[in-house]
Amino acid sequence: MKILIIEDEKPLRESIKKYLGYQGYICETADDFALAREKVATFTYDCVVVDIGLPGGSGFEIIKELKYLESRAGIIIISAKNSLDDKLKGLGLGSDDYLTKPFHLPELMARIQAVLRRRNFQGSKFIRFNEISLFPEGRQVTVNDTVVELTDKEYNLLEYLISNKGRVLTKPAIAEHIWGDEYLQAGGYDFIYSQIKNLRKKLLDAGSGDYVKTVYGSGYRFTDR
Repeated sequence: MKILIIEDEKPLRESIKKYLGYQGYICETADDFALAREKVATFTYDCVVVDIGLPGGSGFEIIKELKYLESRAGIIIISAKNSLDDKLKGLGLGSDDYLTKPFHLPELMARIQAVLRRRNFQGSKFIRFNEISLFPEGRQVTVNDTVVELTDKEYNLLEYLISNKGRVLTKPAIAEHIWGDEYLQAGGYDFIYSQIKNLRKKLLDAGSGDYVKTVYGSGYRFTDR
């Protein structure tokens, strides 16, 4: 899952990025309004954590931009203002949650997980596709109740594929979602083939069906058809 953190206070921004990174999330950051607007217009995210007060503009405008772009990202406002008016405005614009500073990082993570469950998995604490089960909070995968050991990138890739089952996912879309803007330096997509190959082998070895289908000239699709 990919998170955008929009926060101008560097210590807080870096703390959130580091903490969520340890939990396996792909995190990108923006420290002002202009960069935040550029990122939401260029990349896709599963969740956007946005401060209201930003240099050059308001976080409320970023929320409006996300809605205008018909983004599927969950939105969590973080703000130093414990204001009912701001909370109601944020929720009215389409944000999913509002967290007042200071807060504990585990609480932020719990709220992100709750938003992702509601938006992507109908509130369920686990994801199931035939004999494959994913448990996002523990980042665990089982095939017929047998635990499959995956790297962080392999887990993120599987979660992304299953979340978009039946859809063709292009190599650029996969690269952006799993590696964030780091993929821009890769110079190609051979690394995606390697990750897909490793993931498929681990699932097959555990007794899974072969659901990762190559769509030649386009990318990959996760399906049992």
